[in-house]
Amino acid sequence: MQSCVALIVAAGTGQRFGAERPKQYLPLAGRPVLRRTVEAFLTHPRIDAVQVVIGPGFRDLYDEAVAGLGLPGPVMGGATRQDSVRNGLEALAAAGAPGLVLIHDAARPLVDAETISAVIDALATHEGALAAVPVADTLKRADGAVVGDTVDRTGLWRALTPQGFRFPAILAAHRAAAGLALTDDAAVAERAGMGVALVRSKEENFKVTTPDDLERAERLLAARRFAGLDDVRTGTGFDVHRFAEGDHVWLCGVAVPHTQRLDGHSDADVALHALTDAILGALADGDIGSHFPPSDPQWKGADSALFLRHAVELVGQRGGRIAHVDVTVICERPKVGPHRPAMVARLAELLGIEPDRVSVKATTTERLGFTGRGEGIAAQAVATVRLPG
Repeated sequence: MQSCVALIVAAGTGQRFGAERPKQYLPLAGRPVLRRTVEAFLTHPRIDAVQVVIGPGFRDLYDEAVAGLGLPGPVMGGATRQDSVRNGLEALAAAGAPGLVLIHDAARPLVDAETISAVIDALATHEGALAAVPVADTLKRADGAVVGDTVDRTGLWRALTPQGFRFPAILAAHRAAAGLALTDDAAVAERAGMGVALVRSKEENFKVTTPDDLERAERLLAARRFAGLDDVRTGTGFDVHRFAEGDHVWLCGVAVPHTQRLDGHSDADVALHALTDAILGALADGDIGSHFPPSDPQWKGADSALFLRHAVELVGQRGGRIAHVDVTVICERPKVGPHRPAMVARLAELLGIEPDRVSVKATTTERLGFTGRGEGIAAQAVATVRLPG
């Protein structure tokens, strides 16, 4: 089987989008558009490697977007998309040419595994293949500001990406087309006389070009995420820990400097304990004490993230997803506000969900009760879990 590399073209500046940064670095359901695109190929079993081409001056944004994915260093793009693709192909050739290459726009983050497979399959009998969808709308040719005539749409397709090729052929074609202005890689291949197969893709494989496109992608991702998960469950949790001598407390997985610590068998992260119980409650699967008995010495001083990860794994084992969590920390001090962004980020990481599905709040009891007297901290949590119906 020939090796196959995905070449992701992310060198555009996204001027039409009108944002402060190129659209491929904007968040889409909590992750950069580029990261979602890259992950679609990294997780595909028939893709051996992913190489990204970026625009000069955007290395910091790139590193932030793909952190932890283990990608090779990016290739710098050129003045046009065609130049950027050629730069990417030359870099792949220098690193040891693959048998096949799939060239894909970074701004198409919703490409599906079936389309990727179909393009690869087509390369067994063709030198090139492109994902496309048939034109469904009536087409009009303009004559100034009025309709000139109606264009016959029979046999017309909209070219998308990925566009796949046998590597030596597309490299030679791009080298021969240097300096020309061709619309896509399939056009480069056609000019070189290569046969390019049409592979039917899905409408969801659209290019994010405008803010409306980004909103549409958000809606589609939400629909994908919870498709078939019609059993909506809500669980609540509550926990309390007293103060003891120390210099910080653990809250939501974040070490918060303080004049005392929280006392407990584990690290006493009262917020993580409440949230763990909330998820277990949604599953009707006991409480944190039944899964991690305080009498068991192995949990002495344990990181409470272990307990939360266990609850998340139980949701996954039942084919479900965590839809939203809301944590309220109840104390006079320390102040939670300055640490809230770090707490939201940590919970999102532990839960495997987007930060906009995590709420962290804090309140006091107006100096009433044990929290008002500064004797400890309480936390309550609500978790919404969706399971297969």
